[in-house]
Amino acid sequence: MAGLIHIYCGDGKGKTTAAVGLAVRAAGAGKRVVFAQFFKDGSSSEINVLRSLPNVEVCVCTKRHGFFRNMGPEERERAAEDYSALFRLVREKAADADLVVLDELISLCNHSLLPEKEALEFMDGKPTALELVVTGRDPSDAMRERADYITEMKKLRHPFDRGVAARRGIEF
Repeated sequence: MAGLIHIYCGDGKGKTTAAVGLAVRAAGAGKRVVFAQFFKDGSSSEINVLRSLPNVEVCVCTKRHGFFRNMGPEERERAAEDYSALFRLVREKAADADLVVLDELISLCNHSLLPEKEALEFMDGKPTALELVVTGRDPSDAMRERADYITEMKKLRHPFDRGVAARRGIEF
């Protein structure tokens, strides 16, 4: 059976949460899962649980680069190198996986920290049976064209807008 491509996008909370939910479901069915995060350092709460599940391999960039908007040119270059290396690693691991999640891949491409061409080549050439999930805001038309599922999270209200900081176990 052919694996499909999912995009979880939008300005609302829930993109990563939806990807984690699918990863847990797949692992529960005995599928091999690779869950990779970009722009995050592996310290968010969902990663703790994913690491404890059989059949789930978590791949994160352990170097903290911070928010893109705060990076200078040199930091952006280092981040691009680190994230590109992580992307290449996950591409290799995809050959033995049933599900690959690339959390914030869309953002990585939108900020030119990974050429979108590389992401699109992976989407086009992924193993036939591989289920692929990518998340982030504002996917390009080229990414949208390749997706079988597109779920958009739309923020109607969020406590952050009132100055409420992200809470461990809820937002991260």
